[in-house]
Amino acid sequence: MPIQVLPLQLINQIAAGEVIERPASVVKELLENSLDAGASAIEVDIESGGSRRIRVRDNGTGIRKQDIPLALSRHATSKIASLEDLEQISSLGFRGEALPSIASVSRLQLSSRQPDATSGWVFQGNGSGSTADTAPVAHPVGTTVDVQDLFYNTPARRKFMRTETTEFRHIEQVVRRIALSRFPVGVKLQHNRKPVLQLPPADTRAEQERRLARICGAAFMEQAVSIEHSGAGLKLGGWVAAPTFSRSQPDLQYFYVNGRMVRDKLVTHAVRQAYTDVLFHGRHPAYVLFLEIDPTVVDVNAHPTKHEVRFRDSRLVHDFLFRTLHDALAQIRPAEDQPPPRPNRPLHALDIQTGQGSTVQQRGMTLGVREQLAGYTALHPDMSAQQPDEDFPLGHALAQLHGIYILAQNRQGLVLVDMHAAHERITYEGLKTAHAGDGVRSQPLLVPLGLAVSEREANICESGQERFNDLGFEINRTGPEQLTVRQVPVLLYDTDIEGLVRDVLSDLLEQGDSRRVEDSVNAVLSTMACHGSVRANRRLTIDEMNALLREMEITERSGQCNHGRPTWIQVSLDELDKLFLRGR
Repeated sequence: MPIQVLPLQLINQIAAGEVIERPASVVKELLENSLDAGASAIEVDIESGGSRRIRVRDNGTGIRKQDIPLALSRHATSKIASLEDLEQISSLGFRGEALPSIASVSRLQLSSRQPDATSGWVFQGNGSGSTADTAPVAHPVGTTVDVQDLFYNTPARRKFMRTETTEFRHIEQVVRRIALSRFPVGVKLQHNRKPVLQLPPADTRAEQERRLARICGAAFMEQAVSIEHSGAGLKLGGWVAAPTFSRSQPDLQYFYVNGRMVRDKLVTHAVRQAYTDVLFHGRHPAYVLFLEIDPTVVDVNAHPTKHEVRFRDSRLVHDFLFRTLHDALAQIRPAEDQPPPRPNRPLHALDIQTGQGSTVQQRGMTLGVREQLAGYTALHPDMSAQQPDEDFPLGHALAQLHGIYILAQNRQGLVLVDMHAAHERITYEGLKTAHAGDGVRSQPLLVPLGLAVSEREANICESGQERFNDLGFEINRTGPEQLTVRQVPVLLYDTDIEGLVRDVLSDLLEQGDSRRVEDSVNAVLSTMACHGSVRANRRLTIDEMNALLREMEITERSGQCNHGRPTWIQVSLDELDKLFLRGR
């Protein structure tokens, strides 16, 4: 077959294969166009999971009559005009591929009106670059894009679509992500003419948190910590959930760069590193974070779907994210102005039943009222002496249960503390502080360890000698693809040195930095802390229990043990009342 120029519609259909993966991709592109147009209200109507119809209406600036056909032409855009514009993109869209790609695989109608126009204009697009005339239409200020019969002319793509429920779930997730990126914009979503999501504009902090609770759940907001930090030309804001609110799937992770939602490996790695020591194995953190950065130092033109970005100084961004989140999570400790950890399951009123299933009625106590009061007085002769201690976030210790748990009373109700887990965290943080203060102590190997590596790994090791020295290693390059390890940190002397060095080199090549050594040292310190903490069935006095509670209140990350398990929970008086059906 001779070389020939492809028809324009076929070109657009090929491009659609990269940009339009499923109906949710169409919704994403249209919503981003609405935001770029300055819309403050957006309505999304979906039919049959998006296969039959996707209609997005906004109240943005609209499109001029003469520009409407051009908007459906390939590589026609109002976002950029030169290479300089491309290198400092502040809009969400910029390629001019989305609308013609969508039009080439659907029946698309675009209607728009500008504020100073007396009438709206409508245009039918098919992705072929046709120059059909626009027609007048009654339309409010803004733009409506109506996409019907998606993939009707590409049967192979249509076969890959999932069920209506699955496709709409992807669309709903896109709408939620967009809604989190622009709090001042009102968003409405309906499916098959039934309202699904209605989010009014959120300008105040309280309104923003209500939107967050609506999208991420009330439980997320109860355990979320607000973050706002800037430095080195970067600014990070948003909310991160306490480690106790971890997830089995990474389904509550929203990250935005200059208002653009992204899924970036560097970002994920930095966040994961920040949760080291506080996240239970196999669990995932939850967060809604917004990174603001100079557009000239980030490349958003790295992927057709614009889900990925490239940072000019990836190490700076990684370290900034890690340090900011690491410090924020370190401050999560028992405090009066902080919501306490909750039990995994809510406490409900219990129907106490016999083995045969019949309900057992609670019998009255045999003691009279006076005798009951006398009995309580004998048990607690001077409750007033304990009252000041209730001002502490974890309250005052009352007793020990089975030599494992400390029972304490604070103003909210009952506090339950896993004494071994709590003491393990306190000991661990103390060991880390002592290790950091003493510096890294190194020990020479009796027999130097030779490593065969790639030339790239040898180069980065040679250029990163200072980094390895700070970590307590002495590594020399003894050939083009040969390294020799002569000295290692004392705490890691008995570990797999070869595997650790290779992992560090891999991280340096991939991320520009590595915390493998610090994590390995912390793992050793964690084991030491575990063996050095109070064990189960150790009887503690009231004073010892109170001392442990006070240490928890001043220790970083004391809400979780070294393995990510919670160290304490709060049971409120209301929850206790429900257990005993009080007030009913």
